[in-house]
Amino acid sequence: MKITRITAAGLRGGTPQGGWANEIKPDDCVHTLIIVSTDEGVTGWGSAFTSDSLVEAALKVLEPLYNGENPLEPERVSEKLKAHTFWLGRGGSITHAISGIDIALWDIFGKVTTQPVSRLLGGRYRDRVRPYASILIQEPEPLADHLQQVRAQGFRAFKIGWGPFGRHSDLLDAQIVKAARDAVGPEALLMVDAGASDAFWNQGYKWALRTAKMLADYNVFWFEEPLPPDNLADYILLRNQSPIPIAGGEVLTRRQSFVPWLQGRAFDIVQPDVTKVGGISEERRIAWMAEENGVRFVPHGWNTALGLAADLHLASATHNGDLVEYLTGSPFIDDLVATKWQLDEDGMLVVPDGPGLGIGLDFDAVEKYTGLEISPKEISI
Repeated sequence: MKITRITAAGLRGGTPQGGWANEIKPDDCVHTLIIVSTDEGVTGWGSAFTSDSLVEAALKVLEPLYNGENPLEPERVSEKLKAHTFWLGRGGSITHAISGIDIALWDIFGKVTTQPVSRLLGGRYRDRVRPYASILIQEPEPLADHLQQVRAQGFRAFKIGWGPFGRHSDLLDAQIVKAARDAVGPEALLMVDAGASDAFWNQGYKWALRTAKMLADYNVFWFEEPLPPDNLADYILLRNQSPIPIAGGEVLTRRQSFVPWLQGRAFDIVQPDVTKVGGISEERRIAWMAEENGVRFVPHGWNTALGLAADLHLASATHNGDLVEYLTGSPFIDDLVATKWQLDEDGMLVVPDGPGLGIGLDFDAVEKYTGLEISPKEISI
């Protein structure tokens, strides 16, 4: 079997609210589907956390390297793509594109062997994983209303992030967290994401430590990205002093970038994003490295249905991988699947057990959000 073509299809028209320096608009492309075609008619699907213009440019660079390659060897092929493009910059858009390719190759590998990706990764430690509902912070009252609505959907774990948190006053921060805790109840997992990878974040170590102590009063499970994402020294200091766990790592790419953070114990919880970091092959290595250094692995999942499926398989195949992020209200997660995601009575998601990523796509929705015309061949497998 050989790779014959790789196609990029940017998702537009339902891009979730969020943003860095400027608010993202629904028609902005920040997630791109990647489709790997083969000479035997088997098609694999993945996604990359970057715009389609960057993915398309990366595919032109990578084409001589992947054309004719064996899609049943995802780890070797992905490593080849990385090793031959280091001179273009290690990490960034090339790595993001390779992430989507790698996910699609694992999808093909599973389809051909009729096995779920989690089993091909070495075995399933669990068949269910707890998703935490990931929502943006608003003022206390509308935030509480939103959380109650999400709780009614069956979620038992919640992460609130960004918005006004850390950007106005300590008093407002405390009011936000109190409202959230009251809304989800005392038993639910509650996490807080400061979003310090924001383009104009202006808080530092002392704010982060003071805030971590406040969060401990509300039994917050972890404090995510409380410092700018390159400030390794302060992260180490904060993790050593914080009364609650410190999480981060979503902006890092390549396993090598994680080494000083994990060996230096800058995180209690590390959050690589499979659609950025280099794909399933790379994230598995990071998860192993985390375990060896006593750091908990929880995938970052502000992405797509394909990213969520990959996260579920990675969590299933990782000894301590019992949580995944679920971006609520995103059509790129909820609408792209033919069979809708369903929480069980315990608020858990079943890890797909079909071949490959194990999810069927709603190709009408794919066409709606990408404009890509799907061939019957791609629908049938």
